[in-house]
Amino acid sequence: MAGLSIGQLAAKANINASTLRYYESVGLLPAPERKNGQRRYDEGLLERINFIKIAQQTGFSIQEITILFEGFEPSDSLSDRWELMAKQKRSELEERKRQLNSMIQILDSGLSCKCLTWSECKDKIENEGSC
Repeated sequence: MAGLSIGQLAAKANINASTLRYYESVGLLPAPERKNGQRRYDEGLLERINFIKIAQQTGFSIQEITILFEGFEPSDSLSDRWELMAKQKRSELEERKRQLNSMIQILDSGLSCKCLTWSECKDKIENEGSC
């Protein structure tokens, strides 16, 4: 039988089969071909699935991912909408990156500290200038 079963595609994409069914139900994946009642997927969908996963992990909603795949309303200026969406998301990702870098710095400082709690460490830094 040609094509991958839902289990095979899920394994290759490192996600659950239920996730594939969900992506299909919300329109992120096309309805697969069926052979003898079983879904059969093209291996080429792995690239699309990986894009979806990265987009979700970086804060894109299902609706935003759909827009990335399907575009905007015909009455909208495509370039204006893409630019607006890209700028908004980029700003959100930059803020998230700043927050992550801040937390990494806190953890790095904690690695050289012998305090038992963050509060104790913070107090030492405030009172003594270092931990």
